Amino acid sequence: MTEVGIDGIEIWAGKLELDLAETFAPAQDDDPGKYTKGLGLYSSSLPDVYEDIVTMAANASKRLLERKGLTPDDIGRIDVATESSFDKSKPISTYVAGCLEQTFEGDFHHANKGERKFACVSGTQALDDAYNWIRAGRNRGRKALVIATDTALYERDDPGEATQGAGAVAMLIDEDPDVTALSDAQGFGSADETDFLKPNQQFPSVDGKRSMQVYLARMREAMMDFERNGGDTHPDNFELIPFHTPFPGMVRKAAVLGYRHCIRDTEIEDELAEEIGRQPRPEAFDDEEEYLDAVKEYTEALGETDAYADWYERTVQPTLAISEQVGNWYTGSVHIARAAGLAEALEEGRELSGRDLLVASYGSGAQAEIHAETVQPGWEDEIAQLNIQEQIESREPIDFEQYEAIHDVHNHDAETDMEPLTTPEGEFVFDGWGRMGERKYTYVE
Repeated sequence: MTEVGIDGIEIWAGKLELDLAETFAPAQDDDPGKYTKGLGLYSSSLPDVYEDIVTMAANASKRLLERKGLTPDDIGRIDVATESSFDKSKPISTYVAGCLEQTFEGDFHHANKGERKFACVSGTQALDDAYNWIRAGRNRGRKALVIATDTALYERDDPGEATQGAGAVAMLIDEDPDVTALSDAQGFGSADETDFLKPNQQFPSVDGKRSMQVYLARMREAMMDFERNGGDTHPDNFELIPFHTPFPGMVRKAAVLGYRHCIRDTEIEDELAEEIGRQPRPEAFDDEEEYLDAVKEYTEALGETDAYADWYERTVQPTLAISEQVGNWYTGSVHIARAAGLAEALEEGRELSGRDLLVASYGSGAQAEIHAETVQPGWEDEIAQLNIQEQIESREPIDFEQYEAIHDVHNHDAETDMEPLTTPEGEFVFDGWGRMGERKYTYVE
């Protein structure tokens, strides 16, 4: 059977940089370590005046299509995943197609377009939709363009404000892919939750403590469902494990719980038993609270072992290298984690072809998805062409007053005029409002 998966990736980060330790922390009268050590974040990428979810999505997509030598006729589907949409009817994919038609010959009139919503997991859901569309044979030889794009802004002085970020990830889904091939094995964990939501409002309402609990609970359910669907979760099976990363500190909490689950009843648990004992089993306890205390104690000890540290350093830590510099990109979060892990593997000369990734996606509300992907022989050439590190290094640093102003510019309820802090070149830009209140876009040479 022909493999289907990710044939190419491009990333576009917001042009502005907010340094959390040097700029944000002093203005909030906070210890910088609260962000760098606690959250695992160093800076945020924010959009300039002329940037938004459409420009970032279109710019990433243009670069991807040009690099792959494609025309609009080659694309049969454009799916945009976002939780930052500004229209409740017209999908962002139509705006993106309109932008691209300014710079490509032909049009996307025969491409199916849509917008996916389920908080941060919708980027992976859109990827699944494209995979299923091609595997069903409905693509007629054409490819799918899947885009995850968000401006993850919080209300000022919200506890989540430090995790903000803005950017887009464009992915080309095709047969015989060059990056990773998706497997049929999936696992889901889903429940009706109110941990994070935006009921007719731009900025989220968040129960931070509850959100972390729900994230971990749904991930565990998804892992168990993945195993029921034939997935083997032995820790040695996966070279990289990209997690949804609202902030790297969250992944540190999730990773040790995942490792504990995956070593259960394996030779790794047996080998560690001499050092920290075996994992507690509920049947050995008469009291549930006593059992949970024992599990917590075991988990803390497990996190201090060399076996866990080596596994984390190899499979999880590399996936955080982009997120810690750009913040949370909502729907794009797990997809920049994948790219970061592959980029570091390339730099270190790791041979990944034929090896598996375990991708752990999550969206508040709430749903987690676990699935496996197999790295393809062309991955090195594709990942070598990413320039996200250059984008990160070339961002325009902003002071706190500029940050406050740019936050107001992107606040739908504020009316703020501000000159751009950077100069656009070779990219799509927001260019004002149309007669029906629609946003308009122009390509700047």
